[in-house]
Amino acid sequence: MRQIDHHIVGGAGGSARQGDVFDPNNGSVQAQVALGDAALLDRAVAAAKAAQPAWAATNPQRRARVMFEFKRLVEANMDALAHMLSSEHGKVIADSKGDIQRGLEVIEFCCGIPHVLKGEYTQGAGPGIDVYSMRQPIGIGAGITPFNFPAMIPLWMSGVAIATGNAFIIKPSERDPSVPVRLAELFIEAGLPEGICQVVHGDKEMVDAILDHPDIGAVSFVGSSDIAHYVYNRGVANGKRVQAMGGAKNHGIVMPDADLDQVVNDLTGAAFGSAGERCMALPVVVPVGEDTANRLREKLIPAIAALRVGVSTDAEAHYGPVVTQAHKEKVEGWIQKCADEGAELVVDGRGFSLQGHEKGFFIGPTLFDHVTTDMESYKEEIFGPVLQIVRAANFEEALELPSKHQYGNGVAIFTRNGHAAREFAARVNVGMVGINVPIPVPVAYHSFGGWKRSAFGDTNQHGMEGVKFWTKVKTITQRWPDGSPDGGNAFVIPTMG
Repeated sequence: MRQIDHHIVGGAGGSARQGDVFDPNNGSVQAQVALGDAALLDRAVAAAKAAQPAWAATNPQRRARVMFEFKRLVEANMDALAHMLSSEHGKVIADSKGDIQRGLEVIEFCCGIPHVLKGEYTQGAGPGIDVYSMRQPIGIGAGITPFNFPAMIPLWMSGVAIATGNAFIIKPSERDPSVPVRLAELFIEAGLPEGICQVVHGDKEMVDAILDHPDIGAVSFVGSSDIAHYVYNRGVANGKRVQAMGGAKNHGIVMPDADLDQVVNDLTGAAFGSAGERCMALPVVVPVGEDTANRLREKLIPAIAALRVGVSTDAEAHYGPVVTQAHKEKVEGWIQKCADEGAELVVDGRGFSLQGHEKGFFIGPTLFDHVTTDMESYKEEIFGPVLQIVRAANFEEALELPSKHQYGNGVAIFTRNGHAAREFAARVNVGMVGINVPIPVPVAYHSFGGWKRSAFGDTNQHGMEGVKFWTKVKTITQRWPDGSPDGGNAFVIPTMG
């Protein structure tokens, strides 16, 4: 059976513990992944510590050239990476390529790192005194990444961390660990020195080792909110800089004037694409007014019936299986819970079976109507191909739903009314807003981050927020005296008057 090892300087070794890596399309175990421990992490950190000073001293243009070459290599290996990703995650090939491409867009941003690392300068801040600042790397950073985007999120983190002069250690999900290892190999092929990008595998034992290691200065995390909260608290308690992105329950507000055909097209992709395993999925739709709700439901039912669920290599499939049998059972449990709570089960995706792949982890698309805010299935993240309709009487009620929800990652409004859209964007208590855009993931030179229990920490991912997270600002106040004493009192705090 295929063995997936750590990608660290000096080879793998370490703990003998192993984890199963499944093929979600047929339910079989396709590989074993090594699960590391604190001793293995110590080796990776030692290699990072030895390599990082020289990398930080490498001028930004040369670091950018590595990013350019890395981008070229990833693009040249796109097909192989996408097939590798789909075989472990289950998302269809086109979606896997999108996963990689969105990560590459951050690498493109990192190719401009010489410009964004420029500091500030004030000439003549005081008599003969100049003040300037510089951005310097943290030193060693770590990224703990989720199963649902095994290329994009490691690229979001590693690109900015490495381009700004840090060494970086990735702890990917043990459910689909192969792509992050291959990306680290391509970084080395692109000219990155050994020790600057390493991959360690593991479970909670490795996560805790990362959060406790005294030489790791910053940690970026994406996962569920409870674990994000844990990661943030433990990392900060150990003196680290931490950004921890959590779960979501994104809402799509549908105003009476919206183009419902476009809305239905957007909703089927945003709710069911990647089997709903996206923190930026749109699992809740909020039609405003009963007439809007009834018309939307009437259009949704045949659109859902037309969705094709298939293996990840099926070019005609809209989405594939969920990642594991355990996750399938969890999602199906939420479907039962929502029905038990009194919501109307309009389309039931349980019991879906694909001929020739009966043991695959497939769930058909599911639709609920008349979901209410007191239901646990509304309050919590389902993370599967389940769409819930929550009816709102008016704009104010629709605005209140995402604003009061415990999660605040993303939200969308569908309308032709510019005033309503502008009002909604200004007032909604959510971190990322789409206006007629169902999945409002910002472009790479802006930043990604939610509010409330969707994010812990003060700095978002990638863009200039990412640069700020992975660097420290040093401010220098300098004077070059001409040799004449100024007669000042050296015991009085200096001013710039």
